[in-house]
Amino acid sequence: MIVAGLGFSSAATVDSLRMAFERASTDRRVDAIATVADKEGHAALAAFVQTIALPLHFVAPADLAGQRTLTCSARSRATYGTGSVAEASALAAAGALGGPGARLTSPRHISDDRLATCAVAIGGQT
Repeated sequence: MIVAGLGFSSAATVDSLRMAFERASTDRRVDAIATVADKEGHAALAAFVQTIALPLHFVAPADLAGQRTLTCSARSRATYGTGSVAEASALAAAGALGGPGARLTSPRHISDDRLATCAVAIGGQT
C-alpha cells in the first residue's frame, strides 16, 4: 500500500495540493491519500481528492505524535507533536493499511506557494 500524506494551510488551494502531490508521487502509483482529521471538510482537499479519484483517510492527531519524520516544521511539532503532518500522515496510514514497518520514500515535497506539503510512504507488506 502506497499512501501520499498531505499537510497544508487552511489557505491551500486545489493547485497547492496538486503541486505538492505531483512532486512527491513522481514515478509512484499511489493507492490512497491521508491527512490529519482536523482537515476534514476543507473544500480544496475535497475537490482535489475528487479529481484524482483516490480514497481519503483521516488520521487522528494523536496518531501523528509518535511518527518519526525526516523533516521538522516548528509549527507541526507544536501543534501535532510531529515534525511533518504530511510525513506522519503518510506513515500512519501506510502502516494501518499496508502493515507494520511503513517507511517514507523521501522527505516531504512543498508546493511553490508553500501552502501544501506531500510525502509518500510504503506500508510494510508491499
